[in-house]
Amino acid sequence: MRGLVFALIIAGLLPFAAVRPMAGILLWEWISFMSPQQELWGFAQAMPWAWLVVAATGLGCVVAREPRRPNVTPMVWLLLLFMLGISLTTATALGPAAAVVPKYIQEMKSFVLMILTALLLSERKRIHAVVWIMALSLGYYGVRGGLFSLLTAGHFHVYGPPNSILGDNNQLAAALLVGLPLMNYLRLQSAHAVVRQGLAAAMMLVLFSILTSYSRGAFLGLGAVSLFFWWKSRRKLVSAIAVVLAVGLAITFMPPAWMARMMTILHYQHSQSAQERLAIWGVALRVALARPFTGGGLLITHFAGPLQSLVPGAVHRAVHSIWFEILGENGFVVFAIWACMLLVGVYNCLRIQRLTRAIPELGWANDLGRMGFVSIIAYCSAGSFLSLGYYDLFFTLLVVLAATRSLVAQALRERAPPRVPVPSAVHPPALAAAGWRGAGGQQRLPAWSRGAGR
Repeated sequence: MRGLVFALIIAGLLPFAAVRPMAGILLWEWISFMSPQQELWGFAQAMPWAWLVVAATGLGCVVAREPRRPNVTPMVWLLLLFMLGISLTTATALGPAAAVVPKYIQEMKSFVLMILTALLLSERKRIHAVVWIMALSLGYYGVRGGLFSLLTAGHFHVYGPPNSILGDNNQLAAALLVGLPLMNYLRLQSAHAVVRQGLAAAMMLVLFSILTSYSRGAFLGLGAVSLFFWWKSRRKLVSAIAVVLAVGLAITFMPPAWMARMMTILHYQHSQSAQERLAIWGVALRVALARPFTGGGLLITHFAGPLQSLVPGAVHRAVHSIWFEILGENGFVVFAIWACMLLVGVYNCLRIQRLTRAIPELGWANDLGRMGFVSIIAYCSAGSFLSLGYYDLFFTLLVVLAATRSLVAQALRERAPPRVPVPSAVHPPALAAAGWRGAGGQQRLPAWSRGAGR
């Protein structure tokens, strides 16, 4: 029954995507970020919904002739370079084509839609709509997991939808950390008290979900997010009290088994999981050193044969680090492009905050810049222990921040006073002919021109 209802909803929304490409972008992001089809059974789970939306959105671009004035930011060029780099490293990948090619097609589809998103984000309401989709897609699993953790007193792990990037408890927790500041941005920008209170309650449930994932990497990321959330808040004292109370209450609620697992962070030398991560990070680095320009290709550390041809005796497993995942699979050049995207995202956040600090009508952009910065910190900290190097929701956030900075620059140009032209130094007769006159109607030259031409 759920599958039939979902199919009817998509069938009803596809015509909107076929005439309004922005509607198609929002629909694609919902399917991509939330993976609602994984909650279904039967034919609805196997249908290629994302491809149907992509086709309808492409048709919408032709029908509506959009984007009419594409917003080409430096982030768009970096995304194009990153796609080109991945294409080259995939062409020389060492892993089996049966696994590498589907992974490559999946990533290319996501990045193409991200670029189209960037070109269509030409106004504030579109940016706001994308952030809502991101927050709701993650918030669904965060709220559901938070309620589950409360009902079970935190004794069971929280997972996301199966067969998706959020299916693993660790990756779900990292994604929720990225989405938590965005939910706070929406809370700050909501005009209705009911919406603000609902978002505050949802954020608390998301916090419980993050802890109940039992992810040590996410717990470290939560510490970084809490610190930067306080730093980027306007009211430091109130924010400090709120963060300490919320996190402290949630940790106190957790059972002893959770506390025992978190305490292993202090003794990582004796943790098998930690030692395996350190070992595979070293393997990924050696792969990059062996092939500095191409890396080993997508999923290189997942296959024993290709991996051991570069690093004899290496044990194949997931890298569990965004940094070493990109580096080992693509080499140093593509890694530098990927790192540049992160740095440009940080710069955009800081630039937005600086330009809008004293402009009330751009307060929405200031809030988004501050919370976007915290989301980047969440991704970098929690992602250091997870394989989320190509996470589409995070790169969509970078696109949103780049578009926001462009809108801020445009708004500042429009509100700037018009420039008064300053007369250039010309010959005195020309000044006299132009009508420079002194007191009593007598023709008079400026002091700086007296004596000119003698």
